[in-house]
Order: sequence, then structure tokens, then C-alpha cells
Amino acid sequence: MSDGERPLPPDEAGPRLMEVFALVGPLYRRVHRKIEQDAPRQGLSVGVRAVLDLLREHGPMTVPQMGRAQSISRQFVQRVVNDAAADGLVEAVPNPAHARSPLIRLTDAGRTVIEAVVAREHALLREAADVLTVAEVDACVRVLSRMLALFEDPEANS
Repeated sequence: MSDGERPLPPDEAGPRLMEVFALVGPLYRRVHRKIEQDAPRQGLSVGVRAVLDLLREHGPMTVPQMGRAQSISRQFVQRVVNDAAADGLVEAVPNPAHARSPLIRLTDAGRTVIEAVVAREHALLREAADVLTVAEVDACVRVLSRMLALFEDPEANS
């Protein structure tokens, strides 16, 4: 078994995973800045882009569900949803499971906008394809998913 394939000893986990945190923060901020720079051209704020993408991925959701999925407050999500609705990108529809919490869904215009944004982002990310393997990306997703689960708020799903 090569060194890269051996299990991570518990005593090494803290320092090694802190290396991941040290990269994730700056990466997040750079991506956030890039989205903000492109926002005037795309007509989307970072928050609206996140909500549209969440709805694109998961279909109609309530505001509280979106808040839990993004680990942000329901109030903030509601403001972002209101902005997106004012621009005709999302709409509220009756929720058969909860009369007072409507489902929010993409409009045709919202779907068109988010699909165009995601296509531009995918084109940009293609530049990484020549230096990354499928196994490396799979491992990265596995590590980040585990770290996210480790810090999940137990109150978020109650």
C-alpha cells in the first residue's frame, strides 16, 4: 500500500484537514468575488444565483428548506427569494404539505438565466481538466462532504 493509500491516522487528521480549511476559505472568497464581478453582466447577486442553482438542482423548495440546505438564515433566503421574484426568476406556488409555507420554483426565465450562468461557469472550470483526474475529484468531494457532515448543525434538521 502506497503512502497515499494508507488510512489517515487520527493524530494526523487535525493538521491535515486544517490544510483543507486553509484552502477552502480563500477559494470560496475568490469564487464569491468572481460571481460579484460578473453579477452586473449576468444581472444576478451571489444570493440570487445560489437560490436559482439550488432550485435548478432540487426542484421547488420552501424558504426554510433552502435556508437549511445552504446553512443560512430563513430571513436572508426570504430576502433573496423576494429579489428573485421581483425580477421574475422565481414564483411561489401552493405547498400541499404546508399551507403557510409555499414552494418556491423557477420560472422559465429563471431556468434560462441559471442554465446560462452554470454553462459559463462550467466552461471556465474546464480549464482544470488537463491537470485533474476523476479519482482526485472524487476524493476531494468525499473529503469535503465528510467535513461538511462533521460540522452539520444538529438543530438544522429539527
